[in-house]
Amino acid sequence: MAIDLPLLSRDTACCTPVTRGVVTIDAAERLARTFKALGDPTRVRLLSLISAGPDGEACICDLTGPVGLSQPTVSHHMRQLVDAGLATREQRGRWAYYRVVDDALHRAADALRP
Repeated sequence: MAIDLPLLSRDTACCTPVTRGVVTIDAAERLARTFKALGDPTRVRLLSLISAGPDGEACICDLTGPVGLSQPTVSHHMRQLVDAGLATREQRGRWAYYRVVDDALHRAADALRP
């Protein structure tokens, strides 16, 4: 049995927009860098370890054990997170200390909210 469906007017949008508007080329490149950095589970774990650390920071020396990777590999991952603007790095003597840039995570999430 055929069912007649109502016709929509041409003024009716068929879909809800995914973002708040069109993202500029520069913003899209920044967002892509952010999401690419977050696309690695080790990097997501590193961010969570840093956030959970005392005073919301962590030394590179304290990050290698929990993720089971060598210091140079963790440093590489942290460099990706810093370059993407998701973390900051402060050199203290021979050790690097990292903090999560909370605002960067909020901006990335907000960019795709309707």
